[in-house]
Amino acid sequence: MAVVPLRPCRATGRLLPLLCCGARSRGASLSPGVPGRLTQRRYKKDVLPSPEGPVPSVTITEIRQYLRAKGIPFHDGYSCLHTPSLFTTSREDQPPAASAPYTLFIDKTTGSFLCTATLAEGTWQDFQANVELQHRGAPPDSLEEAEEDTRQAREDARCIWERALPLCDLLDKDETNETKAMFGINRVTNATLKRFGVRYLRTAKSLVFPWFSPRDATLKGLKLLRVEKKEDTIVYVEETLPRFDSYYNLFGLPLIGCRDTELVLTGWELDALALHQATGVASLALPRGATCLPPALLPYLEQFKRITLWLGEDLRSWQAAKLFARKLSLKRCSLVRPGNLQPRPLEALNQGMDLTKILRAALPASHKSIVSFRQLREEVFGELANSEQVAGVKWMRFPELNKLLKGHRRGELTVFTGPTGSGKTTFISEYALDLCMQGVCTLWGSFEISNIRLAKIMLTQFATQRLDDKLELYDEWADRFEDLPLYFMTFHGQQNIKAVIDTMQHAVYMYDITHVVVDNLQFMMGYEHLSVDRLAAQDYIVGAFRKFATDNTCHITLVIHPRKEDDEKELQTASIFGSAKASQEADNVLILQDRKLVSGPGKRYLQVSKNRFDGDVGVFPLDFSKTSLTFSNKNKAKLKKVKEEKVPLAAKAPSAAKAPSATKAPSATKAPEGSSGASKKP
Repeated sequence: MAVVPLRPCRATGRLLPLLCCGARSRGASLSPGVPGRLTQRRYKKDVLPSPEGPVPSVTITEIRQYLRAKGIPFHDGYSCLHTPSLFTTSREDQPPAASAPYTLFIDKTTGSFLCTATLAEGTWQDFQANVELQHRGAPPDSLEEAEEDTRQAREDARCIWERALPLCDLLDKDETNETKAMFGINRVTNATLKRFGVRYLRTAKSLVFPWFSPRDATLKGLKLLRVEKKEDTIVYVEETLPRFDSYYNLFGLPLIGCRDTELVLTGWELDALALHQATGVASLALPRGATCLPPALLPYLEQFKRITLWLGEDLRSWQAAKLFARKLSLKRCSLVRPGNLQPRPLEALNQGMDLTKILRAALPASHKSIVSFRQLREEVFGELANSEQVAGVKWMRFPELNKLLKGHRRGELTVFTGPTGSGKTTFISEYALDLCMQGVCTLWGSFEISNIRLAKIMLTQFATQRLDDKLELYDEWADRFEDLPLYFMTFHGQQNIKAVIDTMQHAVYMYDITHVVVDNLQFMMGYEHLSVDRLAAQDYIVGAFRKFATDNTCHITLVIHPRKEDDEKELQTASIFGSAKASQEADNVLILQDRKLVSGPGKRYLQVSKNRFDGDVGVFPLDFSKTSLTFSNKNKAKLKKVKEEKVPLAAKAPSAAKAPSATKAPSATKAPEGSSGASKKP
């Protein structure tokens, strides 16, 4: 029986409303407020700041200079600066003493701070404002009371928690054994489950993992894990309180002692249970698995001198581990490479493997130099042994695209073009949505149309139906759409390339973005390039995106308009506007072909004209549905109808066969001239 690896952002909220005491709780995120005031937590889908945004960037040098100028002692940590807290000092008009506990952590990248003693948190501007208040003799601001949504989430969590029971308290031993077998935790002892506080909710047939406050051990939220069987496949489904974007539980944190210096980070709560039981090493589970390591959690990981990342058993987990190691500081991180002899911790425990031996064999995250093939040997073997995973994430809506590109891979640059009005934005939004629904953290930079219009298109594609006349379904679909790891830049119109790159860099750090869509390149070439050769300016911009994709292991999809050419000619790679640098730098080139027909509506085709991964190129037809705004919809009845209509048309007008080739639909079974590889039939 196959087991589907745990994937993030799949909580749809279908179960929790039935279990909670009150109305469905909504999650929370830290909303930017007025400098000097620690704002309440409110749920709000994150948008990234524009150059005119209220949160200016700050460098680590500026932070250090400010702390020295204000007489605040500090020392360097791995990812944060450590200082005594402003919120626990006894004298309001004095800076914190060097002998005070260093419980306030300032993120070296963003300047955001967190006091682990009081849970006060905010931006760098909030920190500065509170320092100024202290110097004037005024007390620093304190956290306000939680909002109604937060209180409701905690009340709902408490209600579910009280109804759940420890597995060892189930009276029926057969029920206990069946439950353990269902979740694959037969070898996890009741003592381990009790130590971590895991409970079982009979009514939902779900395991319940608690989220306790690190300050006072009160219940802040929880995660429910249930099993769904689909034919021969087992799927694990998660739901959280509060919502997934606001769930920051490092599962196992209350068990960490102040003297612990070694830690294993896992991507699943059950893996943390297995690791701790088998090795006795401090083990934590990330709240969002291999999808994201929120910077808000970094202060809780500062005490560890060595961190081993063992996130899962597939290539995506391995790539995520390398990305997270950069945040945590490469010099203290080791990585467990997935493989047959090194599966995820729970599977290793069930197979009777020596987990301690696997941890000892973990690879250091950084190497000073590569001097021989010996150091690359395991990397090469991993790619050969996991060729399907190396190929990347598969599209669910575009199986024909998988046959050509094989998948969506990190660190690549894809150039996408097509005629004006052919539906480039509509197609690329569904293309990106497909990946986002599979847990690929996506950042959208829409410079041509507003975010509201783009979100409307994507929501329609997500629901595969228009919601205009079904407004009663809007909240249900909007709730599901909101759970996707999807973010938008607030840029619109012409923008400076440096501002865009800085925003992308911020998104990669904060949200672990692995796919950026830029629509389109022409809006990067604003007024600052009017006095410069436009071709040279475009080459510079393409080079900047290429470097960003490589340095950040992030896939960039770049939309570029084509040159102005004869409408009767098909577009080719050379049709991309600008010099040849765009197509040379790109790993993939996709062209949306739009052929107009004399006898009926036009046909659209997607052409893969460059594929650096394995060289396969070709073309396949797209079937556009105006109702759902999707290109992946296959309406066989409509296709059949078109075929039937061609017969009488041909009979009535036999001269149509002599029409110029430019008015004919391109054959779906013939690749464009100059391309190689087998083309695809509809």
